[in-house]
Amino acid sequence: MTIDARVQSAIGVISGTSMDGIDVAGIETDGLAVVRSRGGAMYPYPPSLREALQAFLRDPARAMTDPLTELEDAVTDAFGCAIERHMQREGLTPADIDLIGLHGQTVYHRPDQRFTRQLGLGPVLAQRLRIPVVDQFRLADVAAGGQGAPLVPLYHAALAAALPQPLMVLNLGGVGNVTYIDGADIIAFDTGPASALIDDGVRQRFGLAYDDGGRIAAQGSVDQAILSQLMTHPFFAAAAPKSLDRNAFHAQAKIVDTLRDADALATLTQFTIEATAAALAHVPRVPQRWLVCGGGRNNSAIMDGLRRRLGVLVEPVETAGWNGDLIEAECFAYLAVRSTLGLPLSLPSTTGVPRPMPGGRLSGVR
Repeated sequence: MTIDARVQSAIGVISGTSMDGIDVAGIETDGLAVVRSRGGAMYPYPPSLREALQAFLRDPARAMTDPLTELEDAVTDAFGCAIERHMQREGLTPADIDLIGLHGQTVYHRPDQRFTRQLGLGPVLAQRLRIPVVDQFRLADVAAGGQGAPLVPLYHAALAAALPQPLMVLNLGGVGNVTYIDGADIIAFDTGPASALIDDGVRQRFGLAYDDGGRIAAQGSVDQAILSQLMTHPFFAAAAPKSLDRNAFHAQAKIVDTLRDADALATLTQFTIEATAAALAHVPRVPQRWLVCGGGRNNSAIMDGLRRRLGVLVEPVETAGWNGDLIEAECFAYLAVRSTLGLPLSLPSTTGVPRPMPGGRLSGVR
């Protein structure tokens, strides 16, 4: 296969499982080894839309049968507004951008049922923005029997090519995931809860969006008996690759409801730390360094706990010159280019898919 490895200007957009807003990032890339970041930002959802998405989480299985037309239209519009704001801020016109990678908003992810759903309509945005859009990145992988997640590993490997290895890249979003990189050996999987349980607990108990810096958790004590119960979840012993829905641990985590506020958050925070450490059972060598991205890297209680638990360097990805707030958005710009080239977006060692798997749907071809 002949690959057109010209460098393209691409924008990636995603809203993570925390559902706090839309990350927009630009890169220049050939979809292979060349990656040049071009900055970006997070654009908050309109409050009414965020409330609608949070309300939907009370019955997310509806995503399998409900067309969710009104909600998806609102999400698509929010993504369009975020991209337009980014382009205006950067002084970009449609002629300056070759491609947009639209991940959208995941609302239900059940790879065991070969089902995943991300809200956001690529064809609508392609017409609105007059720029080709790639979306539906996860569908082909899930349909082929893969986990459909995580999809960031190939981008992590491109960024980390010159760094000492073995290296672990940890993303602490709503759900945690890791990429183990050791030369050509790339292994990836979800680790368990990251910020989702903590955020939901803070919202329920204090009406806050998150535990800023882990300050509330730092005032509490970990209930070791409850923590031990949480770690009996069969997910941790399951072989990698493996992936999770945002709410996979919520029913089990209700056991912290009996604890006082700070102790509950301390216990949930330590649960994230122990879940992350359990990933070491699924990689061949102990990483000499962990690079952390996602909102959880700003939580000192998590980061300090990981350093104590892992006993090696645990650093924000900024120490490697990466932008930890934008890596996932950058990734989908990168994967959009790979999609148009017919290159794999996932590997057997990253999602469990039977073979290296291309994917994505292209709309609005120029």
